[in-house]
Amino acid sequence: MCPFTDLRTGSDTFLSMGHDFGYARVSTGDQDARLQHDALTAAGCYRIFTDTASGLLESRPELDKLLDQLRPGDTLVVWRLDRLGRSIRHLIDQLAGLQERGVEFRSLQENIDTSSSGGRLIFHIFASLAEFERDLIRERINAGLEAARARGRTGGRPPSLSGDKLRTARKLYEQKDMTVAQIGEILGVSRTTVYRALRKETGVLPTRQKDPSKST
Repeated sequence: MCPFTDLRTGSDTFLSMGHDFGYARVSTGDQDARLQHDALTAAGCYRIFTDTASGLLESRPELDKLLDQLRPGDTLVVWRLDRLGRSIRHLIDQLAGLQERGVEFRSLQENIDTSSSGGRLIFHIFASLAEFERDLIRERINAGLEAARARGRTGGRPPSLSGDKLRTARKLYEQKDMTVAQIGEILGVSRTTVYRALRKETGVLPTRQKDPSKST
């Protein structure tokens, strides 16, 4: 049995010893994953899953398979942080999802291990940075909307999501750093409103993004 410390509460739960699972990713078929495989094998990984996909691509089937196999007490190991997360926010959501399931995380290049006190500290720092990033985005959006109103872009009762807000929603959605629900939270509208506005503008229903923190 080994102790698992909940990063949110600090309480310890005892779990059975698990396996180390490696995850590797290369951007194109021309790139070679052997460097990552060698490092993950040397780190003692029980099995390695490899995707060929860009960091911005939402669908990563091998990662989905890996997440489905992880059990409490297991550890997900990557060669470098950017192999797992598309952005700081996405990485934190992934780590939070692992944490909720009692799964630890290691990154070899950055020497991060969430089973250690130092690794948990780094996790909290990253989470704070991600929240800071979201606050900055929200402040920039609000400042832009205020500037637009000051220039006289008002009149009548506008739709819930139009003009500057709609352009911002489309930009954030295309960056794929946030779920539609998170975009709606920043803009002060519902997820349904964001879906409806983007569909009306593009004629295509946006893909429903899965929140990584709710992976099972």
